[in-house]
Amino acid sequence: MKLENSFDIGIVGGGIIGLATAYKIQLKYPDLKLVLIEKESELAAHQTGHNSGVIHSGLYYKPGSAKARNCVSGRRQLVEFAKSYNVNHDVCGKVVVAVDDEELPHLDHIYENGKANGTEGIAKISGNQVRDIEPYVNSIGGIWVPCTGIIDFIGITNKLAELLTTMQPKSKIILGEEVLTVHHNSETSIIVTSKNNYLVNQIIYCGGLQSDRLAIKDGFHLRERIVGFRGDYYNLTESAKNKVKNLIYPVPNPAFPFLGVHFTRMVDGDVECGPNAVLTFKREGYGKTDFNMKDAYDALSYSGTWKLLYNHTGFAINEYRRAFSKKRFLKTLQRLIPSLKLEDIEPGRSGVRAMLLRADGAMEDDFKIIGNQRCIHVLNAPSPAATACLAIGDRIRDMASTYFNLG
Repeated sequence: MKLENSFDIGIVGGGIIGLATAYKIQLKYPDLKLVLIEKESELAAHQTGHNSGVIHSGLYYKPGSAKARNCVSGRRQLVEFAKSYNVNHDVCGKVVVAVDDEELPHLDHIYENGKANGTEGIAKISGNQVRDIEPYVNSIGGIWVPCTGIIDFIGITNKLAELLTTMQPKSKIILGEEVLTVHHNSETSIIVTSKNNYLVNQIIYCGGLQSDRLAIKDGFHLRERIVGFRGDYYNLTESAKNKVKNLIYPVPNPAFPFLGVHFTRMVDGDVECGPNAVLTFKREGYGKTDFNMKDAYDALSYSGTWKLLYNHTGFAINEYRRAFSKKRFLKTLQRLIPSLKLEDIEPGRSGVRAMLLRADGAMEDDFKIIGNQRCIHVLNAPSPAATACLAIGDRIRDMASTYFNLG
């Protein structure tokens, strides 16, 4: 094998977790040669580049969980990083608003979560105070979250890549090559891609929507599977943008692992409304009718998928109806901003989030990262993983230090 294709560590996946991991390892071990391999022609092509662009505060997650710890630590690191390297962002704050009395107990629960997790500056506010911040919102009370913001996650990813190769010019970022298989030898491994082979000592997999397949290819026995959920967005038209100042979130339904349809002012000034959450039949498909036979078979042949749908039939049906009905989507938005009209919203982009689903139909609620002396696999990194990327990078770096005996 050519000497230039030999590296100390290979990282599979060019999303924000893969780049944050490579960056953190390179910072601590500047002499190591790293290779990061991404199958698409650009970085951040899937979950990173299709998420809501929100800097999450740490408000929602169970105290003591990896999500809670990494979100708060990662958020602070992320904002400092963006300031240091002039990545477009704005810590503008958000409101979480209750519309009816039934939501108030869960609003209180979220507030207590936030305090336990160290979310700075949060405060309970009245409906009138909500309207002082967001004048068009219908609310009987809420939470003001000043440390939430918006950011260019693609910009963060590309800046991490630039810094990585500046720190160590012998480290490489490879685009447009899909990892097909890996051959493990006694002390090294060969990563076989669609174009080349790479000799590495150890491998870190940050495969996002393909994380379960990569782990199974690597010989891990998984009981869980990745199931993709597409989220569709609408945009406010130019004449309606004034109805949203920053970020407006509903009180999420505690029965479901999603935050609900919300309003987000993006870094480019657009205002997005969404997302919904529908089971997708193509893991990396962003159209409503996108279909892939392998992805569909994997989802529909897995018992956990059917148990999830059975347990949440009403929710699933409602989400599908809303996905194909602008009027139904608008009705959801009008719970928060009643004055919105059909002509105020227009179809926007979509994203697909990877959820690790257990055989009993329950979704893995926390980040899940496993490893051994040869490899580390990031199996589950849903929201707020982008916000937490630098903290997750710290965790994987520390795991690599131990597992890979980096010294």
